[in-house]
Amino acid sequence: MIKELARSVREYKKASIITPILISLEVVIECIIPFVIAILVNEIKGGCELSTILEYGGILIIMAFLSLMFCAIAGTTCATASCGFAKNLRKDMFYSIQNYSFENIDKFMTSSLITRMTTDVTNVQNAYMMLIRVAIRAPLMLIFAFVMAFVMGGRMAWVFLVVVPVLAIGLGVVIYKALPLFRKVFKKYDALNRSVQENIKGMRVVKSFVREDYEQKKFDIAAEDVCADFTRAERILAFNGPLMQFCMYIVMVFVLSFGSYTIITSRGLVFDIGQFSAILTYNFMILNSLMMLSMVFVMITIASESAKRIVEVIRENSTLINPDNPIYTVKDGSISFENVSFKYSEKAERMALANINLKINSGETIGIIGGTGSSKSSLIQLIPRLYDATEGVVEVGGIDVRNYHLDALRNQVAVVLQKNILFSGTIKENLRWGNKDATDEELVQACKLACADEFIRQFPKGYDTYIEQGGSNVSGGQKQRLCIARALLKKPKILILDDSTSAVDTRTDAKIRKALRDYMPETSKIIIAQRTASVEDADRIIVMEGGSINGMGTHEQLLAENAIYREIYISQNKAGA
Repeated sequence: MIKELARSVREYKKASIITPILISLEVVIECIIPFVIAILVNEIKGGCELSTILEYGGILIIMAFLSLMFCAIAGTTCATASCGFAKNLRKDMFYSIQNYSFENIDKFMTSSLITRMTTDVTNVQNAYMMLIRVAIRAPLMLIFAFVMAFVMGGRMAWVFLVVVPVLAIGLGVVIYKALPLFRKVFKKYDALNRSVQENIKGMRVVKSFVREDYEQKKFDIAAEDVCADFTRAERILAFNGPLMQFCMYIVMVFVLSFGSYTIITSRGLVFDIGQFSAILTYNFMILNSLMMLSMVFVMITIASESAKRIVEVIRENSTLINPDNPIYTVKDGSISFENVSFKYSEKAERMALANINLKINSGETIGIIGGTGSSKSSLIQLIPRLYDATEGVVEVGGIDVRNYHLDALRNQVAVVLQKNILFSGTIKENLRWGNKDATDEELVQACKLACADEFIRQFPKGYDTYIEQGGSNVSGGQKQRLCIARALLKKPKILILDDSTSAVDTRTDAKIRKALRDYMPETSKIIIAQRTASVEDADRIIVMEGGSINGMGTHEQLLAENAIYREIYISQNKAGA
């Protein structure tokens, strides 16, 4: 895990190395300052000249300035390294996610991925900042101060050897108890974020059904659950502070009482005031170092679970990979399903598709119709290899889709999905997702074919109109037509419309189908629809039921021979029957 995280340091290695060096120099100077002060105190006690005081005073000022300078520069390099490390972590996670298949996305869930890229990365960033600065400073300060305490205090410094094991055992118990709670709470954090995401995404539905109170109660329960676990974990970590205070006061009492007694009884011959002031200073340094170390342990305890979750995302390999010698050219838009069965995960109890055998000629228009849950969308998702068939073979252009390079295959298969997505940006920018090099004339032509040009020109800024996140400032039908236009700009060999004209009227739907037929005669067109009017003029219509093909033929053939199709047709056209 550490090796995986270390790869994200990259260009910030220099800052990550310089920071501990500067911190080490700062610690050395800070540990020498009490030693110099002790000498100065003894000089003053012995009745030194003013010049001696000024000399030592100048040395102390220079040392204090150097310590401050090293500290300030280290702060800058530490911030650069930790923020850069966090940036690279998010970048690596995002790039990894871009390579995920739909199956990988289903495994993590969107809300969990967002939590990992935000909260978890922040936790690891804070831990890294402490590791390259505080985690270097505290042990070095502890060692140097400990050595100097022995030099200045002799036997009195042994008290630290008694306190450190007590503190270490206490911290070990705290971490042992707290870590499982943090592991548990992050999973609940994912659930909380999922609740928020669902609520915001479905805000219109929530308000239309007046379910705000229900959503608030659901959120309150999730938030209270997270709060309770965090409270239990923080309550355990809170023992860290009192334990530190106890150890610190034990040492203080011992040093003050035993040191004072030694000075008085030996009349300063065994242990003088200069040594006493120095040992007190080193005492504070040691205890402060222990306090900082405890903070580091707490931060690492919290961040360790976050680090595991981040590495899970980075290490996750896509379930869809390119073959060793991929094919880059798709000959035509012919499609073949040979004994294809499919399920979404190995744990699934039943197949989403079972024993599918289908051949589609290049340039054909195929309609797919069926009830909800009949696996119409599952069928078409195997063509651009969004998922791999569990059994059997899917071919495009006469070649198994698993033998193509993924980019080459998907560049020749344009899919307008059931859930239409537009991104923040202008209409032009959204359209050019289909073809980044498309000219303005090509954009207009695609929009005319998709019956989108007319409403676009009604906007004050036309094609430069800004689309809000998710396309919230355009209607459902307008969004669908823009997505169809975007797909047309790819000029694909296979065009799949997954119920993507459901929000447009039947007249516009018919105009779009005619435009596709005339403009793209050599492109295979697969139209998934809920209404028979959208597929009536298709070369063939496939009727799906329960993940299998129930019937296939023209509109007239199915009306005469297929009970499911006939029932759907009659139910949709009974008013005119």
